[in-house]
Amino acid sequence: MKEEIQTQEPADEGSSRRSLPTGWALIPYAAAIAVLLLSMNQLFNLGFFVGYTFLSNQYAYIVAGLLLPLIFLMWPATKKSSHNSVPWYDALLAIAMMASCFYFAANSEKIVDEGWEYLAPDYAVYMSYLFWLLILEATRRAGGTAIFAIVLVISFYPLFADVMPGPIAGAAATLADTAIFHTMSSESVLGIPFRAFTGLVIGFLVFGVALQYTGGGKFFINFAFACLGHVRGGPAKVAIFSSGLMGSMSGSVITNVLTTGVLSIPAMRRVGFSRSYAGGVETCASTGGVLMPPIMGATAFIMATFLEIPYIDIAIAAIIPSVLYFFGLFIQIDAYAAKNDLKGLPVEELPSLKQTLKEGWHFIAVFVILVWMLIFMKQEALAPFYATALLLVINQIFPYSRWGWRDVKQFIMATASLFAELAGILCGVGLIVGALAVTGMSGTIANDLIFLAGGNPLVLLVMGALTSFILGIGMTVTAAYIFLAISLAPAVISAGLDPLAVHLFILYWGMLSFITPPVALGAFAAATVAGAKPMETGLQAMKLGSIIYFIPFFFVLNPALIMQGDWADIGKVVVTAMIGVWLIASGLQGYLAWVGKLDIHPQGKWITRGLIVAAGLALATPGGGLIPFTNFELGALALALAVPTVIVVLFANKRNSAIRNA
Repeated sequence: MKEEIQTQEPADEGSSRRSLPTGWALIPYAAAIAVLLLSMNQLFNLGFFVGYTFLSNQYAYIVAGLLLPLIFLMWPATKKSSHNSVPWYDALLAIAMMASCFYFAANSEKIVDEGWEYLAPDYAVYMSYLFWLLILEATRRAGGTAIFAIVLVISFYPLFADVMPGPIAGAAATLADTAIFHTMSSESVLGIPFRAFTGLVIGFLVFGVALQYTGGGKFFINFAFACLGHVRGGPAKVAIFSSGLMGSMSGSVITNVLTTGVLSIPAMRRVGFSRSYAGGVETCASTGGVLMPPIMGATAFIMATFLEIPYIDIAIAAIIPSVLYFFGLFIQIDAYAAKNDLKGLPVEELPSLKQTLKEGWHFIAVFVILVWMLIFMKQEALAPFYATALLLVINQIFPYSRWGWRDVKQFIMATASLFAELAGILCGVGLIVGALAVTGMSGTIANDLIFLAGGNPLVLLVMGALTSFILGIGMTVTAAYIFLAISLAPAVISAGLDPLAVHLFILYWGMLSFITPPVALGAFAAATVAGAKPMETGLQAMKLGSIIYFIPFFFVLNPALIMQGDWADIGKVVVTAMIGVWLIASGLQGYLAWVGKLDIHPQGKWITRGLIVAAGLALATPGGGLIPFTNFELGALALALAVPTVIVVLFANKRNSAIRNA
C-alpha cells in the first residue's frame, strides 16, 4: 500500500481525446502558451510592454480563436473516427474556426463603434453564420449530444419565438439578426460565461493542473492515509479527505473518482467494505470536492460574474455547506464502520506523516498564499498566477519532484485540453443566453415562473431543485447552472430570498445527478473501478450523500449558513445544523455514537431510525421565514423525538448485552 500510494500519478483526463501525432501536437502546446501569455498581459495590464491594450471583445475573440480550433483537432467527430490522426475535414474545420474568430477580432472596433450586433454588413452576416455553425459542432464534441441538442434548439428559438405558447413566447428575430447578435453582442457567445472564463477561470484552471502534475494529488492522498488510514473504517475516511481536496483542485467529479478511487476503493475493500459501498463513498467524496473552497471549479467563477461580487465571497459562503456535507458523510462512514466492526489499515503499511509533510509542505504553503491573496489582498484574478509560479519554482528545486521535458509537455497538453473543452462548452451555453436575451425572454420568464408557482417561494424552490437536477442529467453542471441562473434564479430571488443562497442552491442541485440514479455518472465511474453493479453503487451513493439533498434548502431558508448575518446568528445555526446532520447521518446508518446500534428490533428498526432522522431534520431546519415554526419549536420537537428514542435504545442495548454475556 505504501509504495502504491507514493507512485500514483495523475489520471489521464483525455481518454476520449485523439492522440495527436508529433507535428499536430505542437498546435495545442502553442495555443495553451499563447492563451496564458495573453491572459497575463490582459489581467496584469502589461500592454505588451509597449502600451497597446486589446479591447475586451477583441481579446475574447483571440482567445476563442486559439482554443476553439483545438476541439476539432483533439476530439474526433464520432467514436468511429480516427483517434490517432487528424482527418482533412477536421483540419479544415479548425482553420475555418480560427479564421472566423480572427476576422471578428480584426473588426472588433467596427463591431463596437458601428453597432454591428444590430446592423452588420452582408459579409459580416455570412461570417456570423459560419461562426454559429462551428460553435454548435464544437459544443457537440466538447460537451456531448445532450447539451448540443439543447443548445441547437434554443439558439434557433428567436426564429419562431412569436408562435410559441404564452409562457414561452417572445419577440421574433430574423435569421440574420439572430446570427449577428449571437456572434457580435456582449450577451451571447461573448457573454457572461465566456467573459468569466477569460477574466477569472484561466488562472485557476492552470493552478489546478499544476497542483496535479507537480504531485499535489499524491501528497493529499498520502497525507490522508497517514492521518486516518489506521482508524476504524480508515480507508473510507481517507477517501473523504483526499477526494475532497482533489475535487477542489480538478473541479471534475469523474476525474476525481478515477484519480483517487483507484487507491481508496481497493483499500476500503481490504478492511471489509462491500464493493458498492466503497464505490458510493468515493462518489460522494468526489462530488463534494467540487463544492469545496478555495477552488470550486469553473461554475463558481461564472457565479461571481453573474452576481457581480468577488469570487472570494462565494468561496467563503460555501465553507459551512461543504463542511456540513463532509461532516455528514464522515459520520455515516464512522457509524457504518462501528456497526460492522471494520478496522483500519496496519500502521506499518501507511505512509509516514513526517516524510509526507517533509516532501509536500510546499503544497500547503501555496494554498495558504493563494487564500491570503484572495482574502486579504483582493487579487482574485492574479492570485492563481502567482501561486502557480511559486509552485513550479519550488517543484524544480526538489530533485524527487523536478520536471523533465516529458512532464512539461504533459502539463501543457493537459492545460490545452482543459482550456479547449471548457471554452467550447461555455461558447455553446452562451448561445442559450443570447437567444433568451434577443427575444426578451430573460426578462419575462421570471414572472411566468412566479405565476406558475402561485407566488409561493417554497414551490419555486422545489421547481428549481427538480429543474436543476433534470438539467444536470443532460448537461454539464456549468451549463445547467448558467441556464437556470438566467431563467429561474431571478424568479426565486424576487420572492425575497438571498441572491447568493439561490445561486448556490442551483449549483448544489445540479451536482446531484452525479450521485442519484438512474444516471449517477459519478457512481457509475466508481462502480467500474470497484467492480460493482452500477445501479447498486448509485443507490449506496444516494444514501450516503443524502444530506446534500437537504443542505441547499437549509441555507436558502437561512442565509446565516452561508455567512450572511451577524456572528451570533451564524454560530447558533451552525451548531444546531451540525447536531442535526449528526443525528440524520446516524439514523440513516443505524448507529449513534455513545448510544450504540439503533436496530434494536428486526421489525422496529425503521421506527427508531426514522425518529432519529426526523429529530435531526427538525434541529437542522432553520425556523421562521418560510417555515411556519420558530427555532425554539423545532428544537423542542427534536428533543421530544430524540430523547425518548435514545433512552429506549440505551435500555434495549444494555438488556441485549446482558443476555449475550449471561
